[in-house]
Amino acid sequence: MKVLILNSGIGRRMGSFTESSPKCLVTISEKDTILSRQLRLIESVGVEDVIITTGMFKDQLEEYCNSLKLPLKYNFVFNKEYARTNYIYSIYCARKWLKDDDVILMHGDLVFEAQILNKMIDFPYSCMAVSANEELSQKDFKVVLDKGNITKVGVGFFENAISAQPLYKLKRKDWSVWLERMCRFCETGNITCYAEEALNETLKDIKLKPYDVGTYLCNEIDNEDDYTIVSQKIKVVEEKIVYMGFSTDVIHSGHIGILKRAACIGKVVVGVLSDNAVASYKRFPLVPFEERKVLAENLQYVYQVVEQRELSYKENLLAIKPAYVVHGDNWKQGVQKPIRDEVIQILQTYGGKLIEFPCTEGETLHNIEKRMITELAIPDFRRGRLKKAIQMKGCISAIEVHSGITGLIAEKTIVEREGMVCQFDAMWISSLCDSTVKGKPDIELVDITSRLRTVDDIMEVTTKPIIFDGDTGGLNEHFAYTVRTLERMGVSMIIIEDKTGLKKNSLFGNEVEQTQDTIEHFCTKIETGKRAKKTNDFMIVARIESLILEKGIEDALKRAKAYVKAGADGIMVHSRKKEPDEIFEFVDAFRCSDIITPIVVVPTTFNMVTEEEFAMHGVNIVIYANQLTRSGFPAMKNAAELILQNHRAKEVDEFCMPIKEIINLIPADE
Repeated sequence: MKVLILNSGIGRRMGSFTESSPKCLVTISEKDTILSRQLRLIESVGVEDVIITTGMFKDQLEEYCNSLKLPLKYNFVFNKEYARTNYIYSIYCARKWLKDDDVILMHGDLVFEAQILNKMIDFPYSCMAVSANEELSQKDFKVVLDKGNITKVGVGFFENAISAQPLYKLKRKDWSVWLERMCRFCETGNITCYAEEALNETLKDIKLKPYDVGTYLCNEIDNEDDYTIVSQKIKVVEEKIVYMGFSTDVIHSGHIGILKRAACIGKVVVGVLSDNAVASYKRFPLVPFEERKVLAENLQYVYQVVEQRELSYKENLLAIKPAYVVHGDNWKQGVQKPIRDEVIQILQTYGGKLIEFPCTEGETLHNIEKRMITELAIPDFRRGRLKKAIQMKGCISAIEVHSGITGLIAEKTIVEREGMVCQFDAMWISSLCDSTVKGKPDIELVDITSRLRTVDDIMEVTTKPIIFDGDTGGLNEHFAYTVRTLERMGVSMIIIEDKTGLKKNSLFGNEVEQTQDTIEHFCTKIETGKRAKKTNDFMIVARIESLILEKGIEDALKRAKAYVKAGADGIMVHSRKKEPDEIFEFVDAFRCSDIITPIVVVPTTFNMVTEEEFAMHGVNIVIYANQLTRSGFPAMKNAAELILQNHRAKEVDEFCMPIKEIINLIPADE
């Protein structure tokens, strides 16, 4: 696409404004002349080729355009007959640069808002800017319409006409027809008429649609009165607030492109999403909020930066009431669609508008995202994210995984709930599930080396923090080795339980013989683990079995205080009762004397309690410890039975994930 700007006229009606410079260099705001504003808008939409016709002030115009240092490619076309011709002849002089491409054509004295150019470029047909609400003027263009098409363009049409402005978007085929007719006019000596006279002779052959600019500014400056009116309108336009939500860690060309276009609309206020808001629907932020805020504040096109505390825009929109919200067009579907719908509803309450620009796709952006995901998986970075997540959200959730594919499910599962986007914060590698998928009993039979292989498989394809079920921790000497190994791999937390002897699943309680470690010995184990670890990021959590073994709340509290004193980074309390009463009693009592130490719960039996309820009591981590394993086995068993029953696989298909979805779930190594 190319842009043609007609600037060969003398501008006599502007009086003193044009005595020593062309009309297009009249200053219309603190930062712009007519021409500089036009060129900025052109550059913001990604068009590079600009043809400018010149006349009396040829050298001045060329020097001015080059001084702006915009990334545009100029072709200046001098109409040496500017004093005795109209702009039809200037177009004729420029004809060799205007072939075989779509063209945006505008007069050099036209002032318009950015949205008009944005939308006209995306308009599927050739079009001309019109305003159905504008009163017909004696001096301005008007168009006559028939069945949605423009049939006449000119100054002298009033019957069945609407106001128009000299701003066109011409598709290549339509432009070729008009250009050919203009050339015929000029070559036969018809060089003083409007180019629209040639256009009118072609409108039966081309489809020229009206594009209604509505209430947006789109006016020529023909005289001093026009200048006064338009200057006032521009001031109002440039004071309008444009709001953008920013969640990115890395500023790339796509962001700059949208920012640039937004800045052409008004003053850009960037809402930098909080770490919690980013993590709630996207990946964990590589760069913390304060640094992202400073990054946004130093961008060229940003007027102001504020915090957006939630994924929802509601709080900031109601406080700021921007004229426009700008966003990429990538939220029309998926988990962000409810957020978009809410934005539209709020804007409608006070007359604001949503503007969406095409999101930039390409290999460069893909590589940036890929690199950022890779960084999230780096052990040192991954290990520390669990603590940060707890600090950000207060209460987080983890789900059991036992393989690379279940890790990917935990990683990529995102749902929308009541206008919020929800996903798991971490992954739990359970000894029960790790043993079960290997067909082994849950008695610490699967050795640590085998379990570390499971960790490695999961870490290879995921980025979320990992919590490791350490059972009893084994011998103190072995526990120190386990801590060092897990920490080095990038695991965030190990949970060890205060039982001794042959491990039995806690949910059996006193139905099977189980013995609890002494407080002193278990504290020694915690201390051993604390000495073995090298970073503050790695967490050792003590799991208390007192409630499981029916020893009561007081015993559990006594142990919790002792374990924290010994250096435990968190306390897990377990129960096999179906009601959460004793869990809540313990947590409430513990929080009376300790409001800092994280508390972990595993609501396998008391599964009616929501994360919000746990959070109200002071719980920090909710682990869904075995649901993927337990739901997967019945599905596989059912599939096997159906195949045996029917001697074919057709009946199973409705329960199976399509192979294509599985392939898309698994990341390809590019």
